[in-house]
Amino acid sequence: MSAFATLSAANVPHLPTTASVPGRHAGDTRALLDVLGGPDGQRSPAQQLHALIHAGLDALPPPAGGRTLQRWQALATVARHDLSLAKLYEGHTDALAVLQELRAPAPPAGSCLGMWAAEPPDGRVGFVRQGGDEVRLQGTKRWCSGAADVTHGLLTAWQADGSGPWLVLVPMAQPAVKVLGGAWRAVGMADSQSLDVQLDGATGHLCGGAGDYLSRPGFWQGGLGVAACWYGGCAALGDALRHAELQARDGPPERRHAAQVALGQADVELHGLAVLLRQAAAWVDDHPLQSAQALALRVRSAVDAAVQRLLVLAGRALGATPYCRDRHFARLAADLPVFVRQTHADRDLASLARLATPEADGAAAWAL
Repeated sequence: MSAFATLSAANVPHLPTTASVPGRHAGDTRALLDVLGGPDGQRSPAQQLHALIHAGLDALPPPAGGRTLQRWQALATVARHDLSLAKLYEGHTDALAVLQELRAPAPPAGSCLGMWAAEPPDGRVGFVRQGGDEVRLQGTKRWCSGAADVTHGLLTAWQADGSGPWLVLVPMAQPAVKVLGGAWRAVGMADSQSLDVQLDGATGHLCGGAGDYLSRPGFWQGGLGVAACWYGGCAALGDALRHAELQARDGPPERRHAAQVALGQADVELHGLAVLLRQAAAWVDDHPLQSAQALALRVRSAVDAAVQRLLVLAGRALGATPYCRDRHFARLAADLPVFVRQTHADRDLASLARLATPEADGAAAWAL
């Protein structure tokens, strides 16, 4: 187990909030850490997710409900512990929030959900109605994180007339659902088990109407929650640099100075991201029905850029040893670049530019 990676309630990624909720609740970082234990335990991310669900720690405050920051604190805490687990935990808690927002029936208590909305050209799923909200699905869904371990998948699908995307809740325990291995080739995020799912006449139930998934306010609010997960990964890199600085205190002055400079740079990056996320959470809570697209693109792009800087900083400051001798750090260094590529990078920046109307006063928009 990596010494720097051992989390406690005293050093969780905090994103401070002035509100506190008494007792044990889903956003309580102490409760999360009690269940998760050390970062290199024997349980797989899927097993840890089921443990969190069993403990009731998946019932996060909904986005834009007044406690968005608390929700993101939980996501960041799990991500700082393990990014593959965070991918599964974020997908499960996002699916619960989507069902709540669309007023769709909740799955049975104790269910474990995957949220699968990727739409690559070769991964579009179609459906035909069977009556009421029941449908039969045909096709192969790509990028299905946790596919082998969840009880239900909440996925996007399209009707034969081209309408969509619709959201469909699919029980995984049916013969017409087949999880396909072998598609994921990367070392990074391998434990997220992002596999393909083949649906050959599988039954599912519609949740909401055509296009509701993308048009609801929660779509971009959820995208900000993913950025909170990336922030947790950044905090884990900061943990590595903090541990290196502690070790360097008994070493030569030049080594101590270099470690302090690296930790100081990380501190600047992390505090800047924390301010952005706190402000974003407050804006979402104050504007629950407004589109958060521009805000999400800004924050996600800022975290993406910080990830790149922190990865370079950690590599230069720590050298080869943790990449080769520290299992937790090596996994973090492989996972984080893959996870953050969930952004669309330059395409997101171009989208952000298009959201600035020609009539907008740029000077006023960027005034301090």
